[in-house]
Amino acid sequence: MPMKALVYVLYGPYRMCKLTAQHRTFRLEGLLTVLRKDGHEIILQETEDWNCVELVVNGETVFQCKIDELDFGGDGKLDPLCEEARKAVLDAY
Repeated sequence: MPMKALVYVLYGPYRMCKLTAQHRTFRLEGLLTVLRKDGHEIILQETEDWNCVELVVNGETVFQCKIDELDFGGDGKLDPLCEEARKAVLDAY
């Protein structure tokens, strides 16, 4: 995979602190930081899939997880899911 890929980040609504379900990017901050640090271009897209994050490269889903499993805020260095997602994007074809 080229060092700089176009990565679509599809994310759905989730419930935070028993508030109404909404599309929020707070938990995506670490993931986005890790991917941008590698030089990837990021496009965020809201979906209706509840509590879901998918990374799509070249039309193929290379990584997915529940959004509430990602660490809140931060730079993603200590979040093992961010590292797993980073490797999945680098290994994408």
